[in-house]
Amino acid sequence: MNFPSRTSSLSVGNAPRVRNPSVSSRLSSAVSMAERGEPHDDNGGIAAQHQIDEEIAKIKRYEDFTTIDWVQDAAREQMRRKARRRRQAGLYGSGQFDWRQRIYEAYDAAQGWIVVTIIGAAIGLNAAFLSIITEWLADIKMGYCDSRFYLNEDFCCWGEENECTHWHRWTGLEPLNYIIYIVFATLFALTAAVLVKSYAPYAAGSGISEIKCIIAGFVMKGFLGWRTLLIKSLTLPLAIGSGLSVGKEGPSVHYAVCTGNVISRFFAKYRRNASKTREVLSACAAAGVAVAFGSPIGGVLFSLEEMSSHFPLKTLWRSYFCALVATAVLAAMNPFRTGQLVMFQVKYDRSWHFFEVFFYIIIGIFGGLYGAFVMKWNLRAQAFRKKYLGQYAILEATLLALGTAIVCYPNAFLRIDMTESMKVLFRECEGAEDYHGLCDPNHRFGNVVSLILATVIRIFFVIISYGCKVPAGIFVPSMAIGATFGRTVGIIVEAIHESAGPKSVFFSSCAPDVPCITPGTYAFLGAAAALSGIMHITVSVVVIMFELTGALTYILPTMIVVGITKAVSELFGKGGIADRMIWFSGFPYLDHKEEHNFGVPVSQAMISDVVSIPATGMTLKAVERLLTKDSYQGFPIVDDENSRVLLGYIGRTELRYAVDRARRERALLSPLAKCTFAVPPGTTTTTTTTTTTTNQPSTSSHNQNDYTTGAATTVDFTPYVDTTPLTVHPRLPLETVMEIFRKIGPRVVLIEHRGRLTGLVTVKDCLKYQIKVEAAEHMHTHPREGDLRRLEEEGQERVWELIQKAAFWVSDAVGRASGGRIRLRDSFEGDRGRERNAQGGILDGTEDVAGEEDGLELESRREQR
Repeated sequence: MNFPSRTSSLSVGNAPRVRNPSVSSRLSSAVSMAERGEPHDDNGGIAAQHQIDEEIAKIKRYEDFTTIDWVQDAAREQMRRKARRRRQAGLYGSGQFDWRQRIYEAYDAAQGWIVVTIIGAAIGLNAAFLSIITEWLADIKMGYCDSRFYLNEDFCCWGEENECTHWHRWTGLEPLNYIIYIVFATLFALTAAVLVKSYAPYAAGSGISEIKCIIAGFVMKGFLGWRTLLIKSLTLPLAIGSGLSVGKEGPSVHYAVCTGNVISRFFAKYRRNASKTREVLSACAAAGVAVAFGSPIGGVLFSLEEMSSHFPLKTLWRSYFCALVATAVLAAMNPFRTGQLVMFQVKYDRSWHFFEVFFYIIIGIFGGLYGAFVMKWNLRAQAFRKKYLGQYAILEATLLALGTAIVCYPNAFLRIDMTESMKVLFRECEGAEDYHGLCDPNHRFGNVVSLILATVIRIFFVIISYGCKVPAGIFVPSMAIGATFGRTVGIIVEAIHESAGPKSVFFSSCAPDVPCITPGTYAFLGAAAALSGIMHITVSVVVIMFELTGALTYILPTMIVVGITKAVSELFGKGGIADRMIWFSGFPYLDHKEEHNFGVPVSQAMISDVVSIPATGMTLKAVERLLTKDSYQGFPIVDDENSRVLLGYIGRTELRYAVDRARRERALLSPLAKCTFAVPPGTTTTTTTTTTTTNQPSTSSHNQNDYTTGAATTVDFTPYVDTTPLTVHPRLPLETVMEIFRKIGPRVVLIEHRGRLTGLVTVKDCLKYQIKVEAAEHMHTHPREGDLRRLEEEGQERVWELIQKAAFWVSDAVGRASGGRIRLRDSFEGDRGRERNAQGGILDGTEDVAGEEDGLELESRREQR
């Protein structure tokens, strides 16, 4: 069934219809669409339309898992400013513009800066408290403070030079300490997983991939809500303290953006305009990285380089200010009592030598290979998790923590917290505490072996842990892996220097009485290489590492390492782990860093079977029946089914609001009432408004008659229709349409030919075509890809069978030991059909808690927006 729709220009009488304006004229019209229903009384028309839009904004403005319309929101903001200017002009003319009005206008103008100031302070406070709690949870696994139980080891031993008398291991028996360590780690992970699954499923994971999509316009209701903020803040220290190979830097961005979203909702300007909220969210992402690394400038560059697809100068300044406030509050809190913003912040006072560039290149190559390897196998682990482990989210996180604790405790560099290990590995040997004999030449071989094992083991646990259903980032684990590898290289170079002697030509640039090699700098550069390799970012990494050390002399080595890492990474594919997770989850995101050359018109990707609405003649009952279908987020308005002349577009939310309002104001509205979506030919546009205020009935003559006769026969929906939707020609290149989506940000682009509707296209349709083309090219270049995928699936099935057998053996052993009173096997033998295998999001197996069954399966939704 195809219902027709409406255009922006109507003929009068029998005059021929005028063709719809071009793209440029429609854009200019959309920005000022407040004038579309404006009568001769300018103040009244704008006020009426402004009130309608304000009332629509109070209801569910955008449906979940849709995209916002940047053009529409820009028009609403323009209309709000226009109404304010006219109100000011009226007050000036009447002499009522007093000091109260001036204060209000100043407040409205400065509201953005007030919001980012409050948000920055809240992010800094939260980061300080989370740092303190995380350190205490990480240390409580090892021992306790007998003077004050709530102090971690550093604070408990504060001011004691030689031996700490107040900090004690739990027992004098090392095997028993091992068991206590494992128990604490397992309990922390269990508690975090239960809280996440029960109260805020969106608190799981890193959140950077989803935030990139949200800032680009994707709507995920609840992902940035207050409950997610609370649970993420509570469970993040537990996840880090459990010893899982996950970090807090990615989740720091998530809770920072949650803070910005929650606080900005208290301000009407941001509550009612989704596009302006995105400006605040970009600033919050910068503040999240700033407090995570103690790097305000690096945070701004990270938001610019990685998070935001649109970053105007105004957003740049606000991001800088928000990061500055958050970092200043964190520095004032001084969570480590050392004046440092992060634990692994160090200072280097020695320079580097040109012969070390060879070893820097080795570290850069490692960073690129590490990123490619981890991304490839982590995506496979994610696919296995989604297919088999969806309903075992809590058990998976608990067993991961248990296995990590068992394996990592014997290794001195894996036993301690990752931030603590980087603090140790970054140190210079002179004037610093020696941990595990790192600076002792007699322990070099043992430390090299231990560091290599730590690198390999950590890589394995990062692959299987990143993506589990607890707050989990990958920044710090990657940096810790790079630090262990870099320190290994530094120790080896130092040993080569000592064995070659000062007279060696290779080391001839070294000063005679000054240490030539600083192994800590190699660890520092290794951390930068691994971070760049996993995220595919460059400039922000260099700035972050510079702000961590304050060593201007090491900017060039850092640039060399990051440049080599970037070059190696590009050989294995474009995009970091965040971009790969967006692709894996199926979110509608057009990456502005990609360039396409499809060579086809947009008609190849558009939806041609469009459900449209006729301008006149459709009954209210048919409109309501259309609204019961969840597949469509909006409907084109055409003149009639035969001509299909495009007249406009109405969103699902606006149509739902218009129907509800009509029924609320007109109690005897008949289901057979005829709905008007465009002005009938031969009438003027000044008599089309049915209702202008919430509490007053329509003033049009036919509606007055409806009230007197007792049954409404017509309903006018023209005030809710966008008469200037964005349209393009069917032969316009698809690449140009994708640029329109990136740069302008409409929810939908309608396709018209000589004024007739031929189809529509959304971001998702462009991505579907892109995926189809890339898959065809890949199958052409890799003809055996299908066989390899089938072998991979068979391998996953064998792994799952082994896991089930191990689980059954353990459950049977527990059952026998308990005399049959404890039966674990039943929990593993559920109906496989209950698994939510079809879900394409990050919360497999937990959507029942969020109340959105299959909510993230975007492929099942035809986004006609």
